[in-house]
Amino acid sequence: MTKVKKEKAEEDESSGTERTYQDLIAHLNPVAQPLASRKLSKKLYKCVKKAAKVKNIRRGVKEVQKFINKGEKGIVVLAGDTLPIDVYCHLPIMCEDRNLPYAYIPSKVDLGSSAGSKRPTCVILIKPHEDYQDAYNECVQEISHPTHHLLAPDETDR
Repeated sequence: MTKVKKEKAEEDESSGTERTYQDLIAHLNPVAQPLASRKLSKKLYKCVKKAAKVKNIRRGVKEVQKFINKGEKGIVVLAGDTLPIDVYCHLPIMCEDRNLPYAYIPSKVDLGSSAGSKRPTCVILIKPHEDYQDAYNECVQEISHPTHHLLAPDETDR
């Protein structure tokens, strides 16, 4: 009986749960603009990982909203596949009012796992820190001055 369970576990691992960027884009909600490109998404995930190591992130709608209101600076990363939209649709407006850079990425599961959590996370605030300042500045630069790093609604990633 244990051999059967081991075989099933191996089959599950080999089938792979890795989804492509195009698959993730297909499940976005209508307000997920500006959407980060595949390259920028990877950079944001890496920046979130580095920030989580030094415990320099705010995670979740309530916590991020509270610290935005308090005047904390950083990059706001929102998951584009969060439903219902009403949960976090007010955050981009708050970011624009306070001149905070923000971008949507395709998956809340990937965002949560990059932050070191087993739970999906719909929004994260990355605070600046000297340990990952280069990656942070690069992300801010690409979000603030989009050339083609942020996708238009009908554009596909190349």
